[in-house]
Amino acid sequence: MPFELRDEGGRQRIVLRGRWTVVEAPALEPRLRAAPLPAARELMLEASGLEALDITGAWLLRDLERRLRESGAIVAWAPGRPAPLDFIDRTMTGSRPPPPDEEPLSLITGTLHGVGRATVLAREGALDALGFVGIVTAGFGRALTSLKRLRLPSVVRHVYETGLTAVPIVALIAFLIAVIVAYIGAQQLRKFGGEIFVVDLVTVSVLRELGVLLTAIIVAGRSGSAFAAEIGAMKLNEEVDALRAMGMDPVEVLVVPRILGLVLALPALTVVADAMGLAGGALLSWYLIDIPFNQYVERVQGSISEFTFWVGIIKAPVFAVLIATVGTLRGMQVRTSSRELGRLTTVAVVQSIFLVILADALFAVLFMELDI
Repeated sequence: MPFELRDEGGRQRIVLRGRWTVVEAPALEPRLRAAPLPAARELMLEASGLEALDITGAWLLRDLERRLRESGAIVAWAPGRPAPLDFIDRTMTGSRPPPPDEEPLSLITGTLHGVGRATVLAREGALDALGFVGIVTAGFGRALTSLKRLRLPSVVRHVYETGLTAVPIVALIAFLIAVIVAYIGAQQLRKFGGEIFVVDLVTVSVLRELGVLLTAIIVAGRSGSAFAAEIGAMKLNEEVDALRAMGMDPVEVLVVPRILGLVLALPALTVVADAMGLAGGALLSWYLIDIPFNQYVERVQGSISEFTFWVGIIKAPVFAVLIATVGTLRGMQVRTSSRELGRLTTVAVVQSIFLVILADALFAVLFMELDI
């Protein structure tokens, strides 16, 4: 029998046993219907002996409880009523579960609760990111063992999509930002008769910081979101599971080519941004302070050191790894719905831009300490 009846003086105890699941339900239901109901006024249902209980078994158990109550018995539970039964009751009545605490949280308790929850979520996110970095590193190690595993056609396609197609917007933004910097610098330096230093301002700011930083931010919004959306859509369509079923590693197929393609494309885009930024500075210098092009070029050559250009270029691969890793990680985390896809795509863009700016700040401190 799925339960055992015990007499305890004026009260009877029904000890539930075994597995109450959808597998056992066809054999369990007729036995419950045929079992005679106890005649005691007070009944105690004990669920501690249950080995397994799913929704189907909970329906049968709830029906047994209803029949006992309709027979006039007072039914209690030991040690407590199973949660699936309460879930079915709330579903039938359309009510929400009660709050865990009847009393509202105080300001201090609520703040500590929020801080603790944020800390746990941050820890879980950091562990997920660390595990993903390890998986990607292992995937790179396997891919570098042969050209076939490296998937060069896929890498070339991502270089084209993330690099070549982004040239117009990167060039335009870099040109306009350099014009703005030159204009503001000219307005301020004119007060001191130092208009010629506008060239130094534009050259150093574009080559060291603005060129690579603006390019990385544009690529984060453009390619980082695309990585998350593409892989997330594949997750929703179960294409990633299909790759695993065919014996292919999704990280090796989807993640490694994107990271490698962006690592190759971002330094090239940075060079384009540097060139267009210097061109914008040359145009405004000629228009506002009458510096001819040949004099502008001479001043540019005199204002940069041997490291100025390479300081910006060195940052580009690091920014590319951050952007591609965050984008592919968030894409791989898509699980349930298109709403989750949109949310994680937004998270990928925001986190990519934040990490790029944070890495740029760390580079600035590093280069200052190295006197570069």
